[in-house]
Amino acid sequence: MSSLFQGHPEMPNFNGSPFIIGVIGGSICSDEDRTAAETVGRLIAKRKGLIICGGLGGVMEAVCKGASEEGGLTIGILPGARIEEANPYVSIPIATGMGIGRNIIIVRTARSVIAIGGKYGTLSEIAYALQLGLPVFTLNSWNVIPGVIPVTTPEEAVDRAFAWHLQHGDE
Repeated sequence: MSSLFQGHPEMPNFNGSPFIIGVIGGSICSDEDRTAAETVGRLIAKRKGLIICGGLGGVMEAVCKGASEEGGLTIGILPGARIEEANPYVSIPIATGMGIGRNIIIVRTARSVIAIGGKYGTLSEIAYALQLGLPVFTLNSWNVIPGVIPVTTPEEAVDRAFAWHLQHGDE
């Protein structure tokens, strides 16, 4: 993967791989979670990180919107077979036709995960991430699961995700 990103020295990376942060959460969300997701998107984009998400509405649309406002790059792994299903802020839509099976692709591609709100789809992504040894920072989402790292603000979530990348690299 390093050759793909070598031409982008402004992008923070470890061993040539970019900081790809998975942001997960429900396709329907509260105003509080929407605001938090937009802030997370803006903060990740300001630091030149990439966002991977499910590419639909709710938290996914909000994080993509926030990143888009800062000129950030977002990747949407879509459950359906058509890229037109992506929210309007996804930079790179990837149609899988896999339904919820696409959740593993999101987590496998991410180097850390920020969960905001969400229901059982979000829970499955958290479980995959924990099984794969990825850190999961939860903001108003499934905070009682052993192994997740609860945070209280979008700033803390992004700070901790980037700190983890810098400390652990491409483990």
